[in-house]
Amino acid sequence: MSNSQGNKKKLKVLIVTPEITYLPAGMGNIAHKLSAKAGGMADVSASLVAALFQRGVDVHVALPHYRRLFHVEVADLLDQKLKQYDESLHAEGDGVQRIHLAEGRIFYYRDQVYPSYSEDALNMSLAFQREVINNIIPQVQPDIIHCNDWMTGLIPGFSRRLGIPALFTVHNIHTQETNLETIENHDIDTALFWQDLYFKRQPVNYEETRSGNRIDLLTSGIFGAHFINTVSPTFLREIVEMRHPFVEPQIQREMANKYHAGCARGILNAPDPDYMPEIDKSLAENFGPQDFAEKKRANKLAFQRATGLLENPNAPMFFWPSRLDPVQKGPQLLAEIMYSIIHDYWDRQLQVAIVANGPYFKVFQDIVNLHGFQNRICVLPFDERLSRLGYASSDFILMPSSFEPCGLPQMIGPLYGSLPVVFDTGGLHDTVQPLDVSQNRGNGFVFQYHDSQGLRWAIDQAMQFHALTGPVKNEQIARIMKDARATFNNDHTADEYVKIYQTMLQRPLAQFMAAPEKKAEG
Repeated sequence: MSNSQGNKKKLKVLIVTPEITYLPAGMGNIAHKLSAKAGGMADVSASLVAALFQRGVDVHVALPHYRRLFHVEVADLLDQKLKQYDESLHAEGDGVQRIHLAEGRIFYYRDQVYPSYSEDALNMSLAFQREVINNIIPQVQPDIIHCNDWMTGLIPGFSRRLGIPALFTVHNIHTQETNLETIENHDIDTALFWQDLYFKRQPVNYEETRSGNRIDLLTSGIFGAHFINTVSPTFLREIVEMRHPFVEPQIQREMANKYHAGCARGILNAPDPDYMPEIDKSLAENFGPQDFAEKKRANKLAFQRATGLLENPNAPMFFWPSRLDPVQKGPQLLAEIMYSIIHDYWDRQLQVAIVANGPYFKVFQDIVNLHGFQNRICVLPFDERLSRLGYASSDFILMPSSFEPCGLPQMIGPLYGSLPVVFDTGGLHDTVQPLDVSQNRGNGFVFQYHDSQGLRWAIDQAMQFHALTGPVKNEQIARIMKDARATFNNDHTADEYVKIYQTMLQRPLAQFMAAPEKKAEG
């Protein structure tokens, strides 16, 4: 056997993420316990790790050690049990440690992933990055480091100095600022890589900039990375074209630089594979494209009983699953027309189900109480089981975001036979096409002007579709459910990330999943 064949090895990727929903079985003996979720990044990280692991990529994960969230008992960390706990992080079969927990008391006793105060969030991010830079990267020695959002923004610059290609995924356009002095007080030696960070003003030298020049962490991640991606193609293009004034100029500029250099790509997220009505344990009755019509009616009755809505399996139901954030998600548009849509479709018993948290929660409660709409509108805090039942029960998903880096509900809804009503932006543009029954294409209802009348127009279009005869309507819903399964899946997402890894390393795709070969005898 030739030397080149004998030395072939699997790609080793270190994914650095502050949150993850789950880790795949086999990756470590306690992988099932390590769940810390605050938002969509956790779902995306989990799905990507699982898909890469199943493909045979040598994938490693760096996470903060959230002991309380992981339900780790203090006794497990003392005396003779400490060794057992450390060994439980190793993968089954080959015994390689692929789960790497960043230690620090700042993580241990948290009840949630992110704190409420920005200073505390900054300290957590620096403690996490300290462990990754000082301990985890030297231990893993990866071929590629894959970082996520501002909480990992220092690592691409450090990775560049090591000669390790770094991919930086931008999930949200949020950032934090700090300075070299603060970073170094967290035991990160920035003297090694300070020139690969992004400062608010052009630095003269290390000494003058150490305490008096602010560092933008999200922009540093973009600036230092070899390659970046957003979580939808259209959102990347919108930023490059300066379509969103809320994106800070330095972020826009550095993303545009990467884009024009051919080092940026948009990759759509995909829902977790657990979002499948055939197997979802939260539903009253499971179903698929072949038998959804009656089974969705049964789920709707179960949801209506659980929420106090008028029990009618024929009532058109619009479901709001996203946080009630007026800056991005558009609940104010629905609030402005809530009375009119209930009033105008009173005889058809239109219902609105809100299972979400956020600033507009009380606004919707007040609308319900003012007009006595308790059996037409439900407003309930987010609950995972009830939310899943909402997808299975509803006819339509409401998602009028003013901007959307990706979004998942508009992809989850069609899997459950619930058609999305969306504004034409970002990831919503990439995943929802206007429904055209005559041409047998499209999967939802899209409006072009971000105001309440635009949303009302789309709701009216949805209600026209709901009024179609059963066979015509059901044929379209079945098609949309099947198309969603084929389109919105983690295999496609993982393939796109592997293609980026291939581009970054300039290695043939086949080498990435190749199992190590036995050495030639003799």
